[in-house]
Amino acid sequence: MRRYTLNVVFCLAAVALVALAQAGALDKYVLTIITFIGINCIFAVSLNLVNGYMGEFSCGHAGFMCVGAYVGSLLSVAFFTNSNLFGAALFPPQWAPFLFPVVLLGASLAAALFGLIVALPSFHTRDDYLAIITIAANYIIISIVENIDAIGGPRGFSGMKKTVNAMSDVADLPWMLIWTIFGFFVCVMTIYRLMTSTYGKGISAVCQNEVAAEIMGVNTNRVKIMAFMISSGLAGLAGALYAHVYGYVNAQAFNILKSTEGLVMVYLGGMGSISGVLMAAVAFTLLVEWLRFVIPWLNEVSHAAGLLPAGYEISQIWKWVIIPLILILLMQFRPEGFLGNRELTQVFPRLKRWITFK
Repeated sequence: MRRYTLNVVFCLAAVALVALAQAGALDKYVLTIITFIGINCIFAVSLNLVNGYMGEFSCGHAGFMCVGAYVGSLLSVAFFTNSNLFGAALFPPQWAPFLFPVVLLGASLAAALFGLIVALPSFHTRDDYLAIITIAANYIIISIVENIDAIGGPRGFSGMKKTVNAMSDVADLPWMLIWTIFGFFVCVMTIYRLMTSTYGKGISAVCQNEVAAEIMGVNTNRVKIMAFMISSGLAGLAGALYAHVYGYVNAQAFNILKSTEGLVMVYLGGMGSISGVLMAAVAFTLLVEWLRFVIPWLNEVSHAAGLLPAGYEISQIWKWVIIPLILILLMQFRPEGFLGNRELTQVFPRLKRWITFK
């Protein structure tokens, strides 16, 4: 029974978290932070498949998150709400809790398809060209979305809150927390199962030595394309959840800065480590939220001490000085991140008897 301990603990923790939210023990602010921690975990773990396990370098991963966010939003509005864009809803709003997984699946498949489009030309190149291609893809996706006026263009797209409200009308539950927990579990188990399969061994072989992997019979091009598609699809899942939590989506939320956040989480946690990346995603999300309070506090202190001229404020732009600085210091002093390519069970071997995925 010990092999099922982690599964049981995860289920109990999820039920306890939902129960606390339902009882009002967690206010909306805390609930939102927990939800975004889950979304960042999905985003970071999906990127870790390419940058960590496969050893490639994708720098525009947020573009696939953007695809998932918009496709998920459009499906949600078309399925469950009356809108000027689609007209009458395809399904009664009461069906929203039961058909929402279809929305998430559609968003994931669309992002995976875009991942395939990017991967086909990308993996005919070598070295760091994937980084350049994915950055270009990130900007192309944003530009395409912003030039489609039917979905809001640069103004963004909204209406997803009606779907969330429809689910709440059926049962008064913290639905987006529930779906984020569900997405988190699907993402982690997908990556874990993949990397412990024969196909996953091929991904690891490509990371170690692509030429040797080809000699040993690994179809490296197919393996890389498949891994990139799965990674993109899971990023799309994170994007769909993100859009429904906010109730509004704008393409500029998925620019190169969002991709940089993913890179920071992956390299902070350790490439090729699920548990390390999850720890980094939690730490990074809390750090970013903490900076929201620290920067206004620094404004007050600086004005009180006469360090800033009247009318001058320390901008939130400083967040994008601190975060890249973390990445620079990380590369200099601990390039392997929290755990390197190891899992918690390798750092603490006694955990192996308790932590086993089934």
